[in-house]
Amino acid sequence: MEATAEEVDRVVRAARAVRDALADRAARAAFLRTAAELLEESGEHIIEAADAETALGPARLTGELARTAAQLRAFAEVVDEGAYLDVHIDHPDGSRTPPWPDLRRYKIPLGVVAVYAASNFPLAFSVPGGDTASALAAGCPVVVKAHPDHPATSELCASVLRRAAARTGLPEDVLTLVHGFDAGVELIRHPLVSAAGFTGSVRGGRALFDAAAARPTPIPFHGELGSLNPVVVTGPAAAERAGEIGAGLGGSMTLGAGQFCTKPGFVLVPEGAAGDQLLKTLTETVSSTGSGVLLDHRIRDAFVTGVRERAALPDVDAPVTPGAAGEHTVSAGFLTVPAARLTGKGPHDTLLEECFGPVTVVARYASVDEVAAVLARLPGNLTATLQTATEEAGDPDAAPLLAALTPLAGRILVNGWPTGVAVAPAQHHGGPYPATTSTSTSVGATAIERWLRPVTYQSTPETLLPPELREDNPLGLPRRVDGRRA
Repeated sequence: MEATAEEVDRVVRAARAVRDALADRAARAAFLRTAAELLEESGEHIIEAADAETALGPARLTGELARTAAQLRAFAEVVDEGAYLDVHIDHPDGSRTPPWPDLRRYKIPLGVVAVYAASNFPLAFSVPGGDTASALAAGCPVVVKAHPDHPATSELCASVLRRAAARTGLPEDVLTLVHGFDAGVELIRHPLVSAAGFTGSVRGGRALFDAAAARPTPIPFHGELGSLNPVVVTGPAAAERAGEIGAGLGGSMTLGAGQFCTKPGFVLVPEGAAGDQLLKTLTETVSSTGSGVLLDHRIRDAFVTGVRERAALPDVDAPVTPGAAGEHTVSAGFLTVPAARLTGKGPHDTLLEECFGPVTVVARYASVDEVAAVLARLPGNLTATLQTATEEAGDPDAAPLLAALTPLAGRILVNGWPTGVAVAPAQHHGGPYPATTSTSTSVGATAIERWLRPVTYQSTPETLLPPELREDNPLGLPRRVDGRRA
C-alpha cells in the first residue's frame, strides 16, 4: 500500500524522535550483529519471497543474503573499533603564528537518512543493504523507500530489522519502510531528512538529486545511477589468451541476465586475427547462455527496444542477436562496431550509454590512438578494466592505457572482470558522474563516512567535552594527538 504524504511525515518524525537511542556504539554494534543473525534465521522465507518477486533464483539470492549479513557484521566491527570517528586533538601552541588554541575534532551523525532500494539487489542494496547498514552504523535512523519490484521482500526484511532493534533494546523506529513513487518524492523533500542514498536509473536518480539540491536546506544525495564499465583488451593480451578473455567476457556480461551494475557493457578489442579469435570464443560462450527473465516488464521492454535501436545503426553487426526470447524472457547477445565510428559525436553515441540487460558492445580498434580517442568520450563509470599480456610476454601499451582508464572509474581492474564487488575495507564502489553523484563509496567500510559530518570543539572545558574528545580517552578510541597516532 502506497504511503501518503501524512504517513511519510509520521515515519520521518518517528525516526528523528529515536535518533538519540543510536548514540550508544555498543548498542548499535549489537543491533547490526543481531540483524545479520535474524536475517540468516529467516533466510528460507526471505529467499522464497525474493525469488517469487524477482526470478533471480535461489542460488543467486542465497549468495546475496550471505553478503548482506556479512555487510552488517562488517559495519558492527567498524563501530566497535571507532576509527570512523576520525578523532584529532591539537593542544594549544602559542609558539605558532598564528597561535593554536586547543582544538578537538570528531564526526557526528547527520540525522535521518532516506534510502531508496535497488531493483536488481532485493537484499544487498535494498532494505537491509549497504546504505541502510552504513547509515545505522553511523548512528542515523533510516527510512527506506521500498522498490516496487519486491514489496513483500522489503516488508519481510524490514520486520526482521525492527525485530533486531527491539531485541537489542533499541526502538523499532530506527528503521521504517514506505512504499510508492509519491512517497519517495515526499521523502527527499522532508525537512527532517538529512541525507539520502539511492541505487537505480540515471533518470530517477537525477530527479531525486535535483530535488535534494533544490530544498531550502540542500542535503547530501549519494546516488548510484548508471555505468558502462568499459574494458580495453590490448593487442598482446588478445594474442596471448584470446579464448580465455572471450570466455571471461561472455560469462561476466551475462551473469545475472546482465543485470549487475558492474556488467562490462563496452569493450575495445583489436582488429586482426587475435581479435577475431576472441570474438569467436565470445560468440560460442554467449550462444550457449540460456534465455533469462529480467526484473520486470519495464526493464525488459527497455532492453528489447535498446538493443533493436543499437543494432539498426550503420556498421553495427550482431554476431549473437540479443532481444526478446519469449513472452517474459530475453536472449543474450553482443554487437560489434568499428571504433572509428565512436571517435566523434554522431548517432553511434547511443552505443556509449548503458543498456541494462545481457548485452555488450564490442568496438574493434585499429590503433592505440583510436582507443584513446574513444576513451576520451566516455562518461564516468563504476569500473574500468584492462586486459593485458603477462609481464613475461610484455605489453608496452599497458601503462598508458591504464593511465587513460583511471580517470573514468572508481575501481580499476587488470586481468579480471568487474562483476562481483568484494565487501572489503579497501573497496570503492562509486565513480565520476553518472556512475555516482558523489565521490563516496556505497560498499566497504568507508561507506559510513557518507552519513557523518565533522565538528571541532575549540578551547572547551574538559567537563563539557563529549567522551570521544576527552583528554584521558575514556572510550579507548584510536586518534591523532598533536599530529601523531595515539
